[in-house]
Amino acid sequence: MTAIAARSTNGPENAAVRLRQRDSVTRFNDLLSGEIQADARLAQEDFIIHRRDGLFAYNLAVVVDDHFQGITEIVRGADLVEPTVRHISLYRQFGWAAPDYIHLPLAVTASGLKLSKQNHAPALPGGDPRPVLIDALRFLNQTVIDGWQDLQTEELLKMAIANWSLEAVPKIQHSQMRCAEL
Repeated sequence: MTAIAARSTNGPENAAVRLRQRDSVTRFNDLLSGEIQADARLAQEDFIIHRRDGLFAYNLAVVVDDHFQGITEIVRGADLVEPTVRHISLYRQFGWAAPDYIHLPLAVTASGLKLSKQNHAPALPGGDPRPVLIDALRFLNQTVIDGWQDLQTEELLKMAIANWSLEAVPKIQHSQMRCAEL
């Protein structure tokens, strides 16, 4: 990969390493929402692939990990739309086929914050997982059969898989495509 910016010979030993963007990706096809246009400034930015603390950055690690695991489809939240163009750029730099992507809508608070530990959302209730599974299926606009309460968890999961419809999932909104701090 010739596009990696080397550490400066007169810079600090612990400097970060960035990928020089030569052929940035500004749009990609999402199997749920269709063509997604990313922020051009983010897509063209030389981004860190090796952090100054010596760790490999998320953007590089996730691409290499997914490639060597043979991942062909990635399903994740809409908050990761923007980094996807960086990931596709890395796949191209390595000469690897990029996987297909699906970005699901985010569950958010009334004020628009993503439900997550980071935003101090309450934990999911313990015990019986079925009500939470039903809530998730309804959130994704999936068919829920009457009498689901009588099903065991395994049967409920089989029902969800058998009735899954990607077409029913709400497409992500532009407001959910915010730049993640990575």
